[in-house]
Amino acid sequence: MRRILVLFVLLGALVLGWLRWRDASQRVQPNETAGPVIIKEPVHFSNRTFDPASPPADMPPLNTGEGAECDSNFLSNANVGGETRQLDSTHATVTIHRIKITLQLNITIWTPLGVSQHVIEHEDGHRRISESYYETADKVAGEIAERYMGKQMDIVGADLNAESSGILQQMANEITAEYGKELNPEPAQLLYDSITDHSRNEVVAKDAVVHALKNVAIESR
Repeated sequence: MRRILVLFVLLGALVLGWLRWRDASQRVQPNETAGPVIIKEPVHFSNRTFDPASPPADMPPLNTGEGAECDSNFLSNANVGGETRQLDSTHATVTIHRIKITLQLNITIWTPLGVSQHVIEHEDGHRRISESYYETADKVAGEIAERYMGKQMDIVGADLNAESSGILQQMANEITAEYGKELNPEPAQLLYDSITDHSRNEVVAKDAVVHALKNVAIESR
């Protein structure tokens, strides 16, 4: 009787262990098909002054008629992973199952020595427009990435591993390009410059920012 009880205890432990392992496996599986990962880094901002007679080498060139500028650099780095299913020695399919996008915004305001407060406020308006667009950058990138998740592509070649890596890199480049196209703060920046005449009129910069962001979809046309 004691042996039978011991046997039942051992069998119960084995069954319980198997059930726990099965539950753990089921919890892991969704992660394999989880949605894209978007990492939005904090805005990196800096103010720099320069001598108009001898601007620094790393300063972007000024546009015609401008004495100061706000240089906003939107960066994105997409990393795409997929599963390759070989059909024969030269044919396979690749299915995208992992996308990670890292977003950055680097802003530098360049102002000449002795610049007026009005010009400083104007360039700060450009900064505010860039930061406004960056607030929703992770949403834009996420929506783009979702369109690529699960996408399947055929590859052909003697080196299927190389072909697979190449097509995944191509998808990463496409995601990056679409992000830049869809985010695109340039129309709002141009409208802002039109409203303020590049800081040459007396329009308050903060008011111009609000107007540009609110009306860019209509007035930029």
